[in-house]
Amino acid sequence: MGGCLGFRDLGTVAYEPAWQAMQRFTDGRDRDTPDEVWLVQHPPVFTQGQSGKPEHLLLPGDIPVVQVDRGGQVTYHGPGQLVAYLMLDVRRLGYGVRELVTRIEHSLIDLLSSYGVTAAAKPEAPGVYVDGAKIASLGLRIRNGCSFHGLALNVDMDLDPFKRINPCGYAGLAMTQLREQAGPIEFAEVSARLRAQLVKHLDYAEQTTLTGGID
Repeated sequence: MGGCLGFRDLGTVAYEPAWQAMQRFTDGRDRDTPDEVWLVQHPPVFTQGQSGKPEHLLLPGDIPVVQVDRGGQVTYHGPGQLVAYLMLDVRRLGYGVRELVTRIEHSLIDLLSSYGVTAAAKPEAPGVYVDGAKIASLGLRIRNGCSFHGLALNVDMDLDPFKRINPCGYAGLAMTQLREQAGPIEFAEVSARLRAQLVKHLDYAEQTTLTGGID
């Protein structure tokens, strides 16, 4: 499609303010609003999607649980996980939600391949997997033809909180992360490679870095 995809690196942001800012951005945009991707890390939090069931929250303990408006079940966000929120005008891009999910998955698969890690998607369970263990989760919401929420890639984090839930509604689902698959890596480099892959697979001509935070 051409055009420029803007990236906003927000550092570590509490989950709920980021979610509320995504909603405001999506509700306030018009047909000319440029698309953005927000790159963040979150303090520990469980998020329960619209189809989430309480029985998948096993022992949340002291980690807060937030009910959210994305698709999918429960997942965990924490430091060392790269989260990318995709505020895209899907109608303007010209493809459907299933194709958008597939393009995001391929972005992650190619990113992991650049580190020598062979990954794959599962049509029946959105996300990206390495030898059956989940390394990245996806959950989107489409409102007025525009997407928000996005992807979470486990880079170099504490995976133990995933044991307190049935990740994405699957009991006993094994979780993994890039550090376990590729050894020590630089978080900033992973973020840069993800940016490049999203630009490529979402068919943008170029990328730009946006300044400023979120209100």
